[in-house]
Amino acid sequence: MIRIVIADDHEMFRDGFKLMLTKQPGIELLGEAENGRELLALVKEKQPDVVVTDIKMPVMDGIEAVKKISELYPEIGIIVLSMFDEDDLIVDMLEAGAKGYLLKNSNKDQIGEAIHTVFNGDPFYCKTTSRKLTQMIAKSKYNPYRKKEKPEFTARELEVVELVCREMSNKEIAEKLFLSIRTVEGLRLKIAEKMNVKNPVGMVLYAMKNGLVKF
Repeated sequence: MIRIVIADDHEMFRDGFKLMLTKQPGIELLGEAENGRELLALVKEKQPDVVVTDIKMPVMDGIEAVKKISELYPEIGIIVLSMFDEDDLIVDMLEAGAKGYLLKNSNKDQIGEAIHTVFNGDPFYCKTTSRKLTQMIAKSKYNPYRKKEKPEFTARELEVVELVCREMSNKEIAEKLFLSIRTVEGLRLKIAEKMNVKNPVGMVLYAMKNGLVKF
């Protein structure tokens, strides 16, 4: 049984979607939300297998909600169900972490197929979106397989990296650069995020490997 939740700010659409799901074997609806904030709370409470969400919603839109769900619960499959077939919206949602994109005029069989496909860890796009994706990938506007670009560091961040490599504490770095300790802490968090490392040792190794400092 695939456990799902849905989010859409139109009650009539949610009612119709629920009715459609009653004709889909192997799918259980755990709950519904009318905006992105409610969706996040619902996902936290119910821990579904698949989320089906609209894009345009009040309070918090679908793009922001998908980003947060992808970060917090990467194992959950996310399908976007929208009235909009626009390049930028497709790219935004897929970049945010959605695994599927369907238009609201998709039939029940296609929606059921999308849920099962995404549940199994594979992407699913409606025919119209698939054609657009092919065109965008060809134009390099969207490439789901591209490698992440190498991060860039500001001059101030590179100064902090060098001092971390010298084994200076936050207090010592703050005094050296005439900054507050809180500012230094913020810079180190941002640097660690860019490097995708967890601790000072990882930062030093990254800096050495990528030639950010000279010893």
